Amino acid sequence: MTPAHPHLVWDWNGTLLNDLSLVVAATNAAFASVGGPTVTSDEHRTRFRRPIADYYAEVLGQAVDDEAFGRLDRIFHDAYRDGLTTCELAADARTAMAAWGGSQSLLSMWFHEELVPTVHTYGLTGHFTRVDGLRATVGGDRKAESLRQHLAELGVDGSAVVLIGDSIDDADAALTVGGRAVLYTGGFTDPARLRDSGHPVADTLTDAVALAARVVSSAGR
Repeated sequence: MTPAHPHLVWDWNGTLLNDLSLVVAATNAAFASVGGPTVTSDEHRTRFRRPIADYYAEVLGQAVDDEAFGRLDRIFHDAYRDGLTTCELAADARTAMAAWGGSQSLLSMWFHEELVPTVHTYGLTGHFTRVDGLRATVGGDRKAESLRQHLAELGVDGSAVVLIGDSIDDADAALTVGGRAVLYTGGFTDPARLRDSGHPVADTLTDAVALAARVVSSAGR
């Protein structure tokens, strides 16, 4: 049966927030700190994955242990903070959020204490029943456990959830809780990789919401 109250979970970075250029610049700042190469946006979208330490190790051609990743992650986030005021929401983010008829929340792997005021600055807080970011000092891990905790705090069953995000990791997280995902091509992952995943894929957030509604409807047939 279709869940009585389907719930939409939004990803933030690379989905509602159009920050790909900043993320690539900050990533290159981290790579430059250890004499690494510069990656283009296309290269980043082709190679990026979680855990991010694995992505860094591939690009740098060397193992990246927890200590090394912690240093690189700090450099990344310092550069990211410096450029954050240049970022805008995805072009149709507000329209897409308004198009969803049920409840919606926001889950990001960016630091919680920075996420919450930033979401408020963009005037989006009122759209969400809950906003959660990463409650840790170092980022880079997978999203599944954060999604479980997010839904537990909401009191929402995973089978009622559709997650809209821009990465394979978003889809993997949705599957681990019994939910579904719609993947958005405007973020950090090459569209071909998303389409190869077998999950529904949309080129705009408005289309992603329409697909999410369709996914929920088809689940009840």
